[in-house]
Amino acid sequence: QVQLGESGGGLVQAGGSLRLSCAPSGRTSSSYHMGWFRQAPGKEREFVAAITWSGVNTYYGDSVKGRFIISRDNAKNTVYLQMNSLKPEDTAIYYCAATRNYYRNTHEYAYWGQGTQVTVSS
Repeated sequence: QVQLGESGGGLVQAGGSLRLSCAPSGRTSSSYHMGWFRQAPGKEREFVAAITWSGVNTYYGDSVKGRFIISRDNAKNTVYLQMNSLKPEDTAIYYCAATRNYYRNTHEYAYWGQGTQVTVSS
């Protein structure tokens, strides 16, 4: 089993940037595909981005394509979400998740972090 912990959230003005980090621990976390999801108040959880265990392949939700970048450094055991050109509608709790299944199967992420709040002011 893998444990996940997110960091890097905060308050930022529209148009600004933030970088979230996720540090998996426990069993060999580099063998997991990793994803970022978010949930805004009153809304369903939304897929944001995913990356394969090797870091070669990535996949993005339509609402963040061209603005967010997911990456990982397996030597540091960390996954990142670089968020640029932030909009007020990006305000949500952002969760890091892990899966051993196909990384694009967004409903099959089995391990989740506690989340980190991102607030974008207009």
